[in-house]
Amino acid sequence: MHRIKCPFCGERDESEYVYQGDASVSHPPLDASVSDFYRYVYVRDNPKGWHREWWHHVGGCRMWVQVARNTLTHEIYATALAGETLDFPEDA
Repeated sequence: MHRIKCPFCGERDESEYVYQGDASVSHPPLDASVSDFYRYVYVRDNPKGWHREWWHHVGGCRMWVQVARNTLTHEIYATALAGETLDFPEDA
């Protein structure tokens, strides 16, 4: 198992979290077309390397955490709360 550092609770087991998706994609505005919502939900890149993701700490403080994770190695580089700046490695 991997460990994720929660900004409030400290380092915790990955089983306390639920993956919630790509944090680099913005939700379309409410008046967007159906095709915009279709692309938002179903059409996604599958990046290799460093990626910004949302994880929900359901087994702890219940906060939303941004995670910089390598999709090839599953290494976690950094975490931050929603609205904070998330650091990435220099080779990202």
